[in-house]
Amino acid sequence: MTDFTNTFGAEVFAEEWTVKLQEMLDEPTKWKDICRVEYTDKYILHNPYLTDATIQSYTRSCPYTMQAITVTDDDVTINTTKIIPQFIDRADLSQNGYLRQMELAERQGVLVDKALEAAVYAAYGDMTTFDNTQIGGSAGTITVDTTNIDDIIRAVKREIREAGGEALLERNGGFIVWRPADLEILEGFMQANGYATADTALKQGFPQGIQYMGLTHYSSNLLTSGYLVAGVKKCIHLGILRDTYGQIVVNDKDPGEHSGISVVTRVDYKVKVWANTKPVLFDITVA
Repeated sequence: MTDFTNTFGAEVFAEEWTVKLQEMLDEPTKWKDICRVEYTDKYILHNPYLTDATIQSYTRSCPYTMQAITVTDDDVTINTTKIIPQFIDRADLSQNGYLRQMELAERQGVLVDKALEAAVYAAYGDMTTFDNTQIGGSAGTITVDTTNIDDIIRAVKREIREAGGEALLERNGGFIVWRPADLEILEGFMQANGYATADTALKQGFPQGIQYMGLTHYSSNLLTSGYLVAGVKKCIHLGILRDTYGQIVVNDKDPGEHSGISVVTRVDYKVKVWANTKPVLFDITVA
């Protein structure tokens, strides 16, 4: 077996770096579970949809009125870019070994994942507002506590049904992304209520992506302050440019007249909440 730490030298193993980066990007993530992810080389994402026909009453042997089909095509340009340009001094490159390189590659993958996750939550402004009135209170932000956390979950499902999304909810499933402190409250609620759920919560704690009360629950530090995100899965559209995702560019010729090499990775993407899915996606305003 080759000992890469001893034969390393002042070079970057570009192929291995790319493989390690892509391994990290292939890991399951919250945004992959929540979003409809499309890896594409297209510049524009399209979302054509048809208007529903009106069901008419009909009298036998009498004429009926034809209805024209109307096609609406929402579209969005994939034009947002995040980039990770890293410079490694030639001496550091020589002294830190192959395994440290793989750590850097893995870390780049983590940072790309975090950037995409944060971008998904940042689209809250295009979602349907969900505030204290939805759980029976006065207008304003919701203070999440043990007395209302179950009300929030039930109200999210009710709002989806009232928007005509029940079949979509049953097919795709629903979700809420909480803040860590909110998820702690939900964990306590689970432990205090029921038998099977309390037993599970006490034994296993509260892993990410747990099913409870008909929704999948996550927590994240990347939510925009003051907003949770909830709704039906696969209704947020995330377009990712295939040709740059998980790829690196290596410059080993002293970039910028600095003695060393550079490794650059980037992700080109666009998050879109379409007009026809907005009613089943919610930004929950919280205190």
